[in-house]
Amino acid sequence: MQQIIAIDAMGGDHGPAVTVPAVIQTVSKNPNIKIILIGDQNILNEQMISYFDTNAITKADEIKSRIIIHHASEKVAMDESPTKALRNKKDSSMRVAINLVKNGTAGSCVSAGNTGALMATAHFVLKTLPGIDRAAIISPFPTISGKQVRMLDIGANVDSTATHLYQFAIMGSVLASTLDHIDRPKVALLNIGAEEIKGNEQVKQTATLLNQNKKINYVGYIEGDEIFKGDVDVVVCDGFIGNVALKTIEGVSKLVFVFIKKSFTSSILAKLAALVAFPFLKKASRQLDPSKYNGACFLGLNGIVIKSHGSANIAAFANAIQQAILQTECNIPQKIRDEVSKMLQESKI
Repeated sequence: MQQIIAIDAMGGDHGPAVTVPAVIQTVSKNPNIKIILIGDQNILNEQMISYFDTNAITKADEIKSRIIIHHASEKVAMDESPTKALRNKKDSSMRVAINLVKNGTAGSCVSAGNTGALMATAHFVLKTLPGIDRAAIISPFPTISGKQVRMLDIGANVDSTATHLYQFAIMGSVLASTLDHIDRPKVALLNIGAEEIKGNEQVKQTATLLNQNKKINYVGYIEGDEIFKGDVDVVVCDGFIGNVALKTIEGVSKLVFVFIKKSFTSSILAKLAALVAFPFLKKASRQLDPSKYNGACFLGLNGIVIKSHGSANIAAFANAIQQAILQTECNIPQKIRDEVSKMLQESKI
């Protein structure tokens, strides 16, 4: 069965310069995928023509036949107010993409646009699943053990209650079980200490709820420095804390690479050492390449919405599209709907 994905082609720092090549590359590798590119049709047509003219692509006509350009007269700026975008940009590429998911034309949508506007629009148009009060943003991260850890919420909600965090844990567990093929994913709560007495009331109340639900493999608290050990599969936190953690991770990663570069260019001897270490550094760089993990999911909605990093390059945006493909194939919203219904009924929350 052919899968249809709606792409907000105008979103992100680079817009069509990234989204169009990423779409073409994805379609060329996935024969059962059809893409609806949404945005300014003149710009998108020009970008399509330019890409095909400058790249030798086999079966170009067949690939073009699976890419449909859908005109949208507006776009949401990266610094635009979510409320303004929701009220005044009803023909934006972002809104149209989400509408296509709502009416069933597309099975999922992908955008690198304004996160706040995307969440507000997706929440308004698609609504949350039964039993879910708020959607959460979940994203995978690499770990020392080699497997992925998924963390949520990383920015959708800044004032979550214990019930919200409990719902996030259920959704994260379902996603990890389905996508990572883990029978009972280990779920942990991000906290300032591992001891039961540590943390605020929000975290303590969430822990009580999770301990009461035996279907969730809740393993207790986890501190920030243990996220990447690979001992757990899902880390749950408030969106405010999660986003601060995410940005800190990104900043530290950049700092480490800058220090390494400075160390290996500080002298002639250091440069010679760099030549020897280069293959190992290249391997490590590939393992930590953020583009491999691009594509955060708005979990808990009546539809699949994937958020790409705004500064994503072509490879990174293509990975975000792959996330949409995978989650559509696995029918993640329906799995969450079924599991949440069972768990919330049993726990009477």
